[in-house]
Amino acid sequence: MAKPYQEQIDFAFFVVNFGYTKADYMALSEVEKLFIRKAWEDHTVSWSTLVRDAVFNGVGNALRKKGKRFQKLWKKRNRKADKDVIRENTKTIMEIEEREKGWIDRIYQANGKKKPDRKKKQKKGG
Repeated sequence: MAKPYQEQIDFAFFVVNFGYTKADYMALSEVEKLFIRKAWEDHTVSWSTLVRDAVFNGVGNALRKKGKRFQKLWKKRNRKADKDVIRENTKTIMEIEEREKGWIDRIYQANGKKKPDRKKKQKKGG
């Protein structure tokens, strides 16, 4: 039934959802239209999943037993650090600091401050 109007339906979708003009729409190839539709579908599914999770979490928190902790909506993903990358980054930083000595001193001097002496270790107590 809608087959004869498929082009108009397609154009209306792009106007309403993306604010395209007729010229913008006509400039798209069929492949571009398909990719845009797929990206829009992915976006819609992702957004509705987030809303569902938020509602589910909110209801669960509202109906939780007395004294039970709230469930967080977002959970942190703890990724283990790659020790080789950390060593390499630290090595690079140390090389730069060795090459460009005095830049910290110049910052303190420009601001009229005295650089704190971190090498002195003060003993607390008697």
